[in-house]
Amino acid sequence: MPKSFGARLSSAFDAHGQLCVGIDPHTELLEAWGLDDSAESLLTFGRRVIEAAVGRVGIVKPQVAFFERLGAAGFATLEILSREARDAGLLVIADAKRGDIGSTMDAYLDAWLGKNSPFFADSLTVSPYLGSDVYLEKLGDYFERGKGVISLVATSNPEGESVQLAVAKDQFRTLSRINQVAAGPGDTLGPVGAVIGATLNLARFGIDLDEQGTVKTPILAPGFGAQGAELSEIKRLFGNASNSVIASVSRSVLEAGASGIARAIDNHKLQLEKGLA
Repeated sequence: MPKSFGARLSSAFDAHGQLCVGIDPHTELLEAWGLDDSAESLLTFGRRVIEAAVGRVGIVKPQVAFFERLGAAGFATLEILSREARDAGLLVIADAKRGDIGSTMDAYLDAWLGKNSPFFADSLTVSPYLGSDVYLEKLGDYFERGKGVISLVATSNPEGESVQLAVAKDQFRTLSRINQVAAGPGDTLGPVGAVIGATLNLARFGIDLDEQGTVKTPILAPGFGAQGAELSEIKRLFGNASNSVIASVSRSVLEAGASGIARAIDNHKLQLEKGLA
């Protein structure tokens, strides 16, 4: 049986630390890199990010929207990059935020995590808006093949607070349900993660991650770098759950350009290591 997603994530942490580098080829970045807005440029951009990431981090996160906007050519590029990242030993989190019910959710999961999926994703970001059970109950076969999902819980954008931070019976609803999917025998981390923005101060909503039992739940944390959260503050932000955090950075690394991205990754890693020390 393949290693679980949680075990593979733990191995990536042990080998390269907890930093995750986004692959976000939006038009302004392409222009800053001296590239035009084409599928060929997306491929060049993505390959340079992967090249810089290999040996420095264990995880990359392609933002699907920036590929989808170019239609079939963009998706074909994403297929190539996902395969090349996997072949280079990187875990690939497809940031697609898919969410639906019934056969439609089955199709989304099969498209991104299925045996014959062309995208080679190890994990997929999903939306719980229609209910987290619509995907949690369908994931047994995917978990057995080493796949995972990461559910939106509390994102770093302030507009999401009114919906995402709903609390019932003193429990953070979505997070409470996710935490019920336990890590497998011998695994440090479970197969279902949570997106929790690093720019949020959850304490002001009465939410204590330690009390929520998140220590074995992987936390994908956007908001570091360009959005203002400091990697060196990770323990203050996430408490005992900080060792489970996938610290995601995109713009603050990618804006360094093709010639500076490797150095930017190294600098971010140093900041994160200081924060976790």
